[in-house]
Amino acid sequence: MANPLKVALVTGAGSGIGKGVAIALLRRGYAVVLAGRRGPLLEAALAESGEDAARGLVVPTDVGDAASVHRLFEATRAAFGRLDLLFNNAGSNAPGVGIEELTVEQWQAVVDVNLTGPFLCTQQAFRLMKDQRPMGGRIINNGSISAHAPRPNSAPYTATKHGITGLTKSTSLDGRKYDIACGVPVAKRAVMSVAALPMSIWPQAMSYLRPSSDVDLVSPVMPCLVAV
Repeated sequence: MANPLKVALVTGAGSGIGKGVAIALLRRGYAVVLAGRRGPLLEAALAESGEDAARGLVVPTDVGDAASVHRLFEATRAAFGRLDLLFNNAGSNAPGVGIEELTVEQWQAVVDVNLTGPFLCTQQAFRLMKDQRPMGGRIINNGSISAHAPRPNSAPYTATKHGITGLTKSTSLDGRKYDIACGVPVAKRAVMSVAALPMSIWPQAMSYLRPSSDVDLVSPVMPCLVAV
């Protein structure tokens, strides 16, 4: 199937960074597959972009489920015939409790979304990107500063973000011969005056609290996504 458009797939596209990136890509002329668990939020994000709905494809997906991810990529292939960019953005967290209180189910739920999900999506993206002509593509994994400086009571999230670093490096190495590149952008958390913006209070590794605000986390990610 001939397709002059660049095609992107964004997981976790119904809210937050994923929604912002999906809208930004649509407005830059990409065809975008919006994936996430909540279909109505995906539809709302596509509508909010104000772009031609024919360049968007909404696919409700559980990234931690192999069959669901397979259906996502088959829908992408059927609709657009190729994939130029995968943004593995979907993420989850567990309650901020001590590791001795964390249940196996809470641990597994985070691993399924944050690590198994990107693996499954990357695996399917490799298969599509290897087969298409021209061959190749770009995979961006949403990392975190927690892979370098974890916060207290964050074992599942921190462990999966370390795992994302390893998955990214392996993907980058294995993808070279197929012109598939992979990287991780880490958006810095801005520290601002309490009077300036609504704040969240985040525990830090050195046992103190720091006021911070997630300010414009889409802009640091976009240069990595559009330079493909």
